[in-house]
Amino acid sequence: MAKYVRNYLLIMLAATLAVVAYNVWLVESRLPMLEYSAFLSKLENNEIQDLRIQGQEILGTDSFGQPFSTYAPDVQHLIPKLENKNIRISAGPPRAVSPFWSTTFPVLLLMGGWMFFMFRGQKGGTSGFGNKKIAMDPEKAGKVTFDDVAGIPEAKEELVEIVDFLKDSKKITRLGGKIPKGVLLQGPPGTGKTLLAKAIAGEAGVPFYSISGSDFVEMFVGVGASRVRDLFAQAKKSAPCIIFIDEIDAVGRSRGAAGAMGGQDEREQTLNALLVEMDGFQSDQTVIIVAATNRPDVLDPALMRPGRFDRQVTIMPPDVKGRRKILEVHSRNVLMDANVDLKIVAQSTPGFTGADLANLINESALMAARKGKEGIQLSDIEDAKDKILMGVERTGLVVSEQQRKVTAYHEAGHAIIAKVLPNTDPVHKITIIPRGQAMGVMQQMPIDDRHAYSKEYLTNRITILLGGRTAEEIIFNEFSTGASNDLQAATDIATRMVCQFGMSERLGPRAFVTRDQGFLGNGSQQRPYSEEIARAIDEEVTRIIAECYQDAIIVLEGRITYLHKLAEALLNHETIDAEEVDIILSCHKLSEENTEQTGLLG
Repeated sequence: MAKYVRNYLLIMLAATLAVVAYNVWLVESRLPMLEYSAFLSKLENNEIQDLRIQGQEILGTDSFGQPFSTYAPDVQHLIPKLENKNIRISAGPPRAVSPFWSTTFPVLLLMGGWMFFMFRGQKGGTSGFGNKKIAMDPEKAGKVTFDDVAGIPEAKEELVEIVDFLKDSKKITRLGGKIPKGVLLQGPPGTGKTLLAKAIAGEAGVPFYSISGSDFVEMFVGVGASRVRDLFAQAKKSAPCIIFIDEIDAVGRSRGAAGAMGGQDEREQTLNALLVEMDGFQSDQTVIIVAATNRPDVLDPALMRPGRFDRQVTIMPPDVKGRRKILEVHSRNVLMDANVDLKIVAQSTPGFTGADLANLINESALMAARKGKEGIQLSDIEDAKDKILMGVERTGLVVSEQQRKVTAYHEAGHAIIAKVLPNTDPVHKITIIPRGQAMGVMQQMPIDDRHAYSKEYLTNRITILLGGRTAEEIIFNEFSTGASNDLQAATDIATRMVCQFGMSERLGPRAFVTRDQGFLGNGSQQRPYSEEIARAIDEEVTRIIAECYQDAIIVLEGRITYLHKLAEALLNHETIDAEEVDIILSCHKLSEENTEQTGLLG
């Protein structure tokens, strides 16, 4: 479509220039205009040589050989005067200036263009899709293989036989089995779904047709369906090949789903065409459809049934081993210092996806280059991680000494409780340097990835979150707004303990929330309980937070000396790491007191 729009605009420009040039030529071709009074004066002085009368327009030449033109209001009364002067006179019909080129032609051109695009819209724009450069030759576009995809070994194993089928279909189907027509890659953003689809095509060495689900949906009804037919027609001609549809939920959403907005008819027609085309080719045509989505819960059941997307591969964020392999892949093309241990980096990045780790290495390389280093050091990776997680340092922010003191005690309160309570993540770093929206941060680094959380871990986590506000109350006998995010996080954990995890003895093992199965973390919540249960939930959430708050007060009041020491160190150094925290707090003595504290809180 873009090609036709460009050609139409060029034609419009050329036509406009032609009309302007024609009008300029008309103006330039006219004889110099002479006032009628000046013409009569020349006539009385016998300075007119010859004349040509065309209607009321008079064209002539004076006795000096200069041409001129004028308009006579009454030609009949003028002719006797001309005859008395013995002037050569010729006559002709009035000159008819057609308005076609100046007015009619541009209007017709605009109407023709409008009718052309309307006609193409009604036909569905079939040739528009053909102009999209969606076919990718792996040999020319930079070959992506499974070696470039790390951290998801289970997903790669699921797709190896797809590659074998594209290379040699008879080897796979010799016992009568059929290869899946479609493979749905589902998982959170950044986990490598698109990269994995490209790796399948790269390993097999076949054409790779890539398009987004939103490219099918247009304003005119029928455009998306036509594009679906064109896509499958091209793919069948290029078989064996792979069709990759990214973000398929844009077009494959359940038909008649509640809350759907405009464009429903167009989207449903496009989905119907996709379903028909997936049924319209046989497995022996070696065309594999690979789709990716973050929202498998909203896809139409007809799209997910066997025979269409037979195989569904879930790709989750990698564990510590997977993160290390992903870091090794992304560190191939950067200059890394020999002392950098990627295992430590992998351990310090729980929850990072493949895209997050790639961004981490890239930010580290940029920081090291700005500092003039010859290679990326571990400190550069730490700085890049802090920038990604907390934001850029706000070096230009002017903070009063009182605000720095409040922030220091706030972060020290978090750290002391995290060091004392059992079954918590180790303290990694404390800083009172403003970053992003935070005035300070206390970071914890898990020893290993957690896939399930105990009740003790969650309650201790709430106590740690409330430690900052508790420290402010103990030292300054007042509160600040710095604990707002901590309170939100603590309330969310307590609510999920009661409503989702069944960790309330009063309400028992029951879930009071229904969450959809999307990977974006913003699933809808319903309320399948009565007002009495809602009141009980509020009371249980309040009880959990209140008990954790009392535990935080007990811990900090019993270690007020360590609270002052740690806050003073933060005021002097602004940032301290885990080893410095252990030295300041005399970690061995805290460990001895930990046993007494555990019995007290129990």
